[in-house]
Amino acid sequence: MNRIVRLIAVGLLFAVTTPASADPGAMPAAAQAAKPMRVVVQVSENDPKVWNLALNNARNAQKDVGAANIEIEVVAFGPGLGMLRDDSLVANRVEEAQAAGVHFVACRNTMQAQHLTEAEMIAGIGYAQAGVIEIIKRQMEGFAYLRP
Repeated sequence: MNRIVRLIAVGLLFAVTTPASADPGAMPAAAQAAKPMRVVVQVSENDPKVWNLALNNARNAQKDVGAANIEIEVVAFGPGLGMLRDDSLVANRVEEAQAAGVHFVACRNTMQAQHLTEAEMIAGIGYAQAGVIEIIKRQMEGFAYLRP
């Protein structure tokens, strides 16, 4: 009997001392709705079909939930860096996506390996020393990961 009483007491103590915020499901619906979705998109292939798919994913996500309700960052590195060159086959679409609020980040390590300068890249993009580290940082910040 004493053991049962102790278990009930411990359970009550746990219930009283555990904050509701420890359970993400306990967050009020209004607070959940106000928090924008966040996604980081990896582009590491030298393939315009993949580039267009990434851009379509971004556009469709914004269309589905509203551009104000989602933060999208596209990180290009390795062979995928060609997507962010100013002479890219999708440069116009990247600029349209930028105007709609999509952020693009180029890997400086890849730029150095390919002997590219910022002048050769689409205006307004961001830069990270290492694209893979940028993706890891974003995931640690709670961004969902997408690789089209």
